Amino acid sequence: MDNQGIVALKVFVPAKDYDLSTAFYQDLGFSVIWDSPEVKEMKVGSFSFLLQNYYHEDFASNFMFHLMVEDLDLWWSHIQEKNLASKYPGVKAKEPQDYPWGLREVHLIDPSGVLWHIAQK
Repeated sequence: MDNQGIVALKVFVPAKDYDLSTAFYQDLGFSVIWDSPEVKEMKVGSFSFLLQNYYHEDFASNFMFHLMVEDLDLWWSHIQEKNLASKYPGVKAKEPQDYPWGLREVHLIDPSGVLWHIAQK
């Protein structure tokens, strides 16, 4: 089956505190493309997701992203410069590490408990 004319695939990401999560993602480098009281599109480059004004702890704490980047050190430097782990409650950042599956990754937990695997080959 080919792509059937698909032009985008976006996931809905939970936000415990909608405004705080918006600020976090903007500091991370995303822009708000459009918004409403219930959902907003967050975009970096040609990639985006939908931040939703909805939170369920079990869902958020099991939600993960996998973001492949060309320069992991650049992303890590940005995370450190923005001081995200200290600036936002609940945010945790783990420095780059090589993993046995062949990727080097930074693990970043957002204010709602969503885990980001930011990786480079």
